[in-house]
Amino acid sequence: MAEPGVQTRTRSAVITARATATFEPVGRSVAAARAFVRDTLQGWGHPELVDDATVLTSELVTNAVIHAGTAAEVLCLRSDTGIRVEVADRYPEREIPVQSGRTLGNPDRENGRGLLLCAALAHRWGVDYSPTRKHVWFHLDLPQRPVGTRSAGPVLPDALLPTTESRVRVAVVQLDGGGALTSWNEDAEDLFGYASDQVTGKPLGDLAAWPHTPGIGTGLAEALRLSRWEGSYGIRCADGRVVPVYASHLRVRDSQGEPSTVCLLVREHERAVLQTAQRPVAESGTESRTATDPFEVFIGSPAPDDLDGLLQRTVERARDMLDGDAAFLLLATDDETELEVRATTGLPAARQRFARVPVETGASRYGSARMPAVHEDLAAVPGAVPLLDGTGMRSVVTVPLKVEGRLTGSLGVAAEAAHRYSNEEALRLQFAADRIALAVESARLGELERLRRGSLSFLVEASDLLAGTLDRDQTLALMAQMTVPTLATWCAVYTIADQSSDPYLSYVLHEDEDLIDGLKELLSSIAPPDPVPTPGARVWTAPGAAGHRAALDASVRTLDRPTSPLSSGIDTTLATAAAVAGETVVLPLVARNRVIGMLTLGRPSEDHFRQEILELAEDLSRRAALALDNARLYSERVAISQSLQRSLLPPGLPTIPGVEVDVIYRAAGEGNEVGGDFYDLFPIRDNAYGFAIGDVCGTGPEAAAVTGLARHALRLLAREGFGGPAVLERLNAAILDEGARSRFLTLLYGEMRPQEDGSAILKVVCAGHPLPLRLRQDGTVEPAAEPQPLLGVMEDLELYEQTITLDPGDVLLCVTDGVTERREGTRMLGDDGLADVLRTCTGLTAGAITSRVLRAVERFAQAPASDDMAILAMRLR
Repeated sequence: MAEPGVQTRTRSAVITARATATFEPVGRSVAAARAFVRDTLQGWGHPELVDDATVLTSELVTNAVIHAGTAAEVLCLRSDTGIRVEVADRYPEREIPVQSGRTLGNPDRENGRGLLLCAALAHRWGVDYSPTRKHVWFHLDLPQRPVGTRSAGPVLPDALLPTTESRVRVAVVQLDGGGALTSWNEDAEDLFGYASDQVTGKPLGDLAAWPHTPGIGTGLAEALRLSRWEGSYGIRCADGRVVPVYASHLRVRDSQGEPSTVCLLVREHERAVLQTAQRPVAESGTESRTATDPFEVFIGSPAPDDLDGLLQRTVERARDMLDGDAAFLLLATDDETELEVRATTGLPAARQRFARVPVETGASRYGSARMPAVHEDLAAVPGAVPLLDGTGMRSVVTVPLKVEGRLTGSLGVAAEAAHRYSNEEALRLQFAADRIALAVESARLGELERLRRGSLSFLVEASDLLAGTLDRDQTLALMAQMTVPTLATWCAVYTIADQSSDPYLSYVLHEDEDLIDGLKELLSSIAPPDPVPTPGARVWTAPGAAGHRAALDASVRTLDRPTSPLSSGIDTTLATAAAVAGETVVLPLVARNRVIGMLTLGRPSEDHFRQEILELAEDLSRRAALALDNARLYSERVAISQSLQRSLLPPGLPTIPGVEVDVIYRAAGEGNEVGGDFYDLFPIRDNAYGFAIGDVCGTGPEAAAVTGLARHALRLLAREGFGGPAVLERLNAAILDEGARSRFLTLLYGEMRPQEDGSAILKVVCAGHPLPLRLRQDGTVEPAAEPQPLLGVMEDLELYEQTITLDPGDVLLCVTDGVTERREGTRMLGDDGLADVLRTCTGLTAGAITSRVLRAVERFAQAPASDDMAILAMRLR
């Protein structure tokens, strides 16, 4: 029986076509059912009914497979009067809400929404019950048109007809089953600049600039698999430009059954040539069509979960509702001073997302986005709607999105013809905007919260990375690598050495490594941005202008000399120009109240930065500036320290006739070149040379100060003619005179006199230092001195020197306690371990001996050395 109060279907119509399909109770069945109904009606030649039929089918199948949890059977019937679609499920006891009178229930409520849509969109509808199932059906009347007419529109004045070029060019392109181009007509060559043989065999994706909005839309590959598709995208021309086009795709098969896709393309502003006619507006006398506006009902249906999807669907439906040529939706910034473009349809590529326009553009009510506005002819008020400047739009209606009295955005619909809109359209659009404002704001806040959580995580990671290095060059690289590609497409860092210096281009990075050199060359050719300390990002137009000039010059040179080798570089020049053609911003790097550089971020052609991204970049720039300044200060300190430390080392080793000499020195501590251990080898007089190796108590700068005192005092006293004991006794007194700054010192000092027979006479004093070792040619190792008291402890020292003779081939090895006291747990290398190492060095050169001793010390323990080390080896040839 039929549900009471609901019109029953008429069975006298003659059925001329029938199609049926069954869908399992899974979520993907809803989309499959929509596609089935859409393809069926388009195949029957009724595209004007597709929108209403797919919306109703979607809701009814959702009720069956999602809410009722049963399979859904969809039956499409065509008669001489209209189209009827039936959706049956196997859950007849489910309650069906009945609307009494003419007042519809709340369309935002989940329960019964499909029936509310039926009442709003269908000419007739009903519900039938049987013992095993329930049928919900709706009927859409066919529009009245003359016999043989597929579709028709009203007679329009010439001024309202669509605008085209004097000659309309329709590119006809055919693709094989894999999406590769197989056919390319003359109009395609004229529109896009490619000859047929240049593109044949290439995928369409190589030329198509497919619009991508995360979370919504259909990708190019998916669109090419559909039986029919209409929409807008861009084609990259031979000269590098992207031309917006409106396309109609039709999937066909040849006589052998091989599928292919035929694509018709026209310029975007000539879309009327290919665009499917909008469904006819019902007459005012039709009760079911006047009860509720279809667009308003659609907005009440389940919306996309993500903000971008909701905004894009809104602008598309707004354009269709007011039969416009373009639509746009902007969201307000937190301070309500600017509006940011978030979704558009029908506008040129230059009107990309995230471009910003002011909320207040004039003193009148029409100069504020806070009030609804209707501009009947934009040509009469240039600049009234900055977003539409240069787009060819003549009339526009804009309405605000408000939540609790606060401006959250603006929704607008534009047309190429003047005088298209009035206050009536503004009221309809405002009603729709009021319906979606809260949902948009809720989705925006959710997106903002996710972005802020991601920003916090990003800044924490960035802080850790920047704090992990004090190297200036590595800090510059980290700054750029953290911004590209997360925040920007390319990045350049300028540094300022001091207040009198000009900014210097220190680092450049692009997400495409092939463009880095060209980008660096371009930025080097223009003046750097001014080092303004004002916080926040400011727009810098110089790179875009320079890139544009470079591209024009390269194009002119190529035209003048097409066979010149210079023409091969035009692609790189054009790619570089495109890389800087978008928005470029500069953020100051301020540390310790001084501008130390600028962080420059850029986007490619026509792209703009989101306000949230700029705020994140500003936070990053503050952290990066402090890290860069810390690296600068550290580098300066290290440079000063190293300069002073190098002054404590011997300037060089003298050449001693018949003697090989080699020294290895290792200072403990990062950045130290000299510490408490020291060595020296210097000429005293003719054929007499002094050598010393010592160890000041402790390490670091304090020990290095005593090192400098000891080394210079030794040279001075030895050259004054004092013998070894006298030299050390006077040095001991000098150390004690330092008072609290004094350090005790172990020292091995000796004088060497080479002899004519190849031997050498040594006079040695060992004041508390590890004993020198003598390696004979037969491998025997023995101490070459006796221990005596160290320096810097007692005032009265009685020291004596010992005389030894080194034979040709003998080696004298002198080390500090950093070598002999090398430890691994309870084990220590010691004098015996060093002697064992030296025994293996028979026959080696002095350099090989010092290297072998050092390797033995390093391998003795896994931990890095904690004490200074000096190794001096002298070998008689």
